[in-house]
Amino acid sequence: MTSPPRGAGRASPDWLLPGELAGDAAGRRTVRDWTMDGLLFGAAALVGLSVWDGYPPYYADAIPAWMLAVDPWVGAAACLALWWRRRFPMALAVALVPALLVAGTAVGATMVAVLNVAVRRDRLPATLVTAAYLAPAATFGALHPTPGTGVGLSVAVVGMMYLVPLGWGVATRARRQLILSLWRDAERERQEHRRRLADARRGERERIAREMHDVLAHRISLLSVHAGGLAYRTAQAEAGVGRPLDAAEIGRAAEVIRDAAGRALDELGEVLAVLRTGDDEAQDRVVPQPRLADIPRLVTEARAAGQRVSFEMVCAPGATEALRPATQRTVYRTVQEGLTNARKHAPGARVTVRVDAAPHAGVVATVVNPLPGVPADDPPGTGAGLAGLAERVAVDGGTIEHGVADGSFRLAVRLSWPA
Repeated sequence: MTSPPRGAGRASPDWLLPGELAGDAAGRRTVRDWTMDGLLFGAAALVGLSVWDGYPPYYADAIPAWMLAVDPWVGAAACLALWWRRRFPMALAVALVPALLVAGTAVGATMVAVLNVAVRRDRLPATLVTAAYLAPAATFGALHPTPGTGVGLSVAVVGMMYLVPLGWGVATRARRQLILSLWRDAERERQEHRRRLADARRGERERIAREMHDVLAHRISLLSVHAGGLAYRTAQAEAGVGRPLDAAEIGRAAEVIRDAAGRALDELGEVLAVLRTGDDEAQDRVVPQPRLADIPRLVTEARAAGQRVSFEMVCAPGATEALRPATQRTVYRTVQEGLTNARKHAPGARVTVRVDAAPHAGVVATVVNPLPGVPADDPPGTGAGLAGLAERVAVDGGTIEHGVADGSFRLAVRLSWPA
C-alpha cells in the first residue's frame, strides 16, 4: 500500500495511526505499531503456553520424543520471529510452516502470521499461506482430536483458528486501502484547487495587464506626441531655424499635456474600480465603459494630437442597445489599439478607421495605416497590445487579423451579432 503524504488531511495524530497510514517514508513504527506488536507477541505466547500446559500433551505417544524436546524452543523462536513480521511478512509465514509441523506451541505465532500476511499482501498470497497452515493442522486435529471432543468439532476449531485471522486481516487491509484512496482523492482535489486558484490569479493578472495597456498606452502615446512636439520646437528655436515658442504656446502645450495626464489617471482609476468587481454587469454599474458612441471622441482626440485620421462608422439602428457592453468595449479597444500603434510605428501617416455594425454581417472594426518609409524603432511593450487584444477578442467569440498587405498594416476584428 502506498503511504499518503505526512499530515495529509488527517484528524488523528500520527502516533495513533498504523505506520502504513502515518506516511513515514523511513518505515518507522508508530506508538500504535509498537503497542500492537507487543499485544500480538503476548497473544502468540499465551496460545503457545496454553498448548504446552499440562506437559506431556495428550498426543505425546503419537509423536517422536525429539519433537517433544524441541517443541517449547521452536515455539519460543516462532514468537520472537514475529518482531520481523512487518518487514518480511511472506518470508516469516513460509518459515513458520516447518515450525508448525514440529511444534504445537508455534500455533499462536502462525495465527499471527496469517493475520499479518492478510493485512500486508493481496488476498491470494494470504489464502495460500492460510491453506499451508490449515492443511497440516486440520489433519492433525482429525487424527488426534482433543479429549472430550469429536473429530468434526476438533477440525472446526482448527479451521476457525486460521480463518478468523484471515478474515480479520482481509477486512483491515480493505479498510486501509479505502482510507488511502480517500486521502489520495482529497490530495488530488487540493492540488486541483491550487491549480485552479493559480490559473485564476494568472488570468486576473493578465486581465489587469490588458486593461492597463489599453487605457494607458493610448494616453501615454498622446502625451509623447505633445511632449515630442514641444521638445522639437524648442530644439529648432535653439538651433536658430525656427521661431521660439512664446508663453501662450508653452502654456497651451502644458495644458494639453496636463489634461492628457489627468485623463490617464482618471481612466486608470476607473480600470482599478472595474477590476475590483466580479462580472460585466457590475462593471457597467461601477463606471461607464467605452462603447460605440465613444469612438468618435477617441478619433477627435487623436486628430487633436496631430494624427491624420479618416474615420467612418456605419451602424444599424439600435446597435448600441443590441450589442453587449463587452462587445462594444472590444470594438472601442480595437480602434484605440490601432490608433496607438499607428502613432508609435508610423508617425505622421494617414490612418483609416472604419466600423461597421449590422445584424447580417456582425461587427467589423478595421484600422489601416501605410508603412513608414524609414522603420521606426520599436518602443517598449511592442506587441503586448495586440496580444492582449487577441485575448479579449477570443473571450468575446470573435476573430482578429493583423499584418502587412500592399504596403500597409491592417488590423481587423470581427465580432458576431447577438442572436
